[in-house]
Amino acid sequence: MREITATGQTVEEAVESALAQLKTTRDYADITIVDEGKKGLLGLFGARPAIVKVTVKPDAIETAKEFLQSVLSNMEIVSEIEVVKEDERNVIFNISGEKMGLLIGKRGQTINSLQYLTQLAANRNSKHYITVILNPENYRERRKETLIQLAGRLASKAQHLKKPISLEPMPNYERKIIHTALSDNNKVQTVSEGEEPNRYVVIQPIGR
Repeated sequence: MREITATGQTVEEAVESALAQLKTTRDYADITIVDEGKKGLLGLFGARPAIVKVTVKPDAIETAKEFLQSVLSNMEIVSEIEVVKEDERNVIFNISGEKMGLLIGKRGQTINSLQYLTQLAANRNSKHYITVILNPENYRERRKETLIQLAGRLASKAQHLKKPISLEPMPNYERKIIHTALSDNNKVQTVSEGEEPNRYVVIQPIGR
């Protein structure tokens, strides 16, 4: 955390001095007025400078990365994390290293749980909601293909059985893959049910 105490003839001057030294702006800083100062008699005698303390707000993505690194360290997983910022609201952490199978877990349960927690860490310090995706060894690309194939099989099963099929709980972006994969299928419809982080997709046959 970067923090500095600065002085000036006025509070405004002290704040501007601190922001310049920290190389940041008001939007990314917390400002505390320590002493408003005093002009003094004739602007000279008894004058006291204004004092402010300015702290740079934690960067949401950096906070999330530090959290992730801490968890991986506790899991004794040696890895490298590449941050890919798609835009202000979406970020991908590409993870490479050993024990990626352990990190992913059965059916992606471990990585999905860690992704949820990392996203919570990111949004503690963010002005707007950030979606975090953890992608160990391109797992997400492989998972997308698996989900698309799964959606097709279960849609056929729902039609054949003439009853809804519920999938396992998935994070939001995985549910979107299922919804998108079946959006052009006029024989079924998809809905999300349940509460986060256990929200899941239901594939319902149409005209049953």
